[in-house]
Amino acid sequence: MESVEREKAALISGIEADARAEEEKIIKEAQTQAAEKKKYAEKKIESILNEARAKAKEQAEAAKKQIISLADREVKRRSMHIQDVVMQDIMDRVEKRLASVVGDKNYRSILIDWLTEATVGLGAESAKVNASAEERKLIDDRLLSEVKMLVRRRTGKEVELTLSGGEPLKSQGVILTAADGRTAFNNQVKTRMLRYKRQIQMMIHNTLFADGKKEQL
Repeated sequence: MESVEREKAALISGIEADARAEEEKIIKEAQTQAAEKKKYAEKKIESILNEARAKAKEQAEAAKKQIISLADREVKRRSMHIQDVVMQDIMDRVEKRLASVVGDKNYRSILIDWLTEATVGLGAESAKVNASAEERKLIDDRLLSEVKMLVRRRTGKEVELTLSGGEPLKSQGVILTAADGRTAFNNQVKTRMLRYKRQIQMMIHNTLFADGKKEQL
């Protein structure tokens, strides 16, 4: 009986030892897995944080670029507005200045220049000349002869110019209409200003704005 009891006790002791060993193994494996998971989790968290930081930096840079872009557009918009205001003011002053010199003794030479330019531009052999009532008073046979002479010097062609029998123009400047009535050359002040608007804009820009930009650079 004693031997049976001893064998039973030894068996139980062995089972307990195996159980403890298995328990220790499981605990160790669990601890290892937990440590690995913790390490993985820490790396994952760090990766997420780095990604978030990178994204935040990108968003900050994008926001900064957008703000700068908006500011640049606003500066350009205001600059263009100022240039437009200055441009219109100067053109208005030029028109008023030209209107004020109609009765001046030198205005005759201005009419000769405008009529010569219009005659060459029209390119007709014969044309009728019209202008405002005040300007028509200055357009006599002598003035038209001077214009024809200048046209001949420039083009080598003879032209016939006569004062139109129609109603005077309401605006300052001249209009030449071919004798057949099919073509015309408008050299009125407002039309001339529009024709040379681009050149006037560039002149104003270079004079008033270009130097300021160079100083800023």
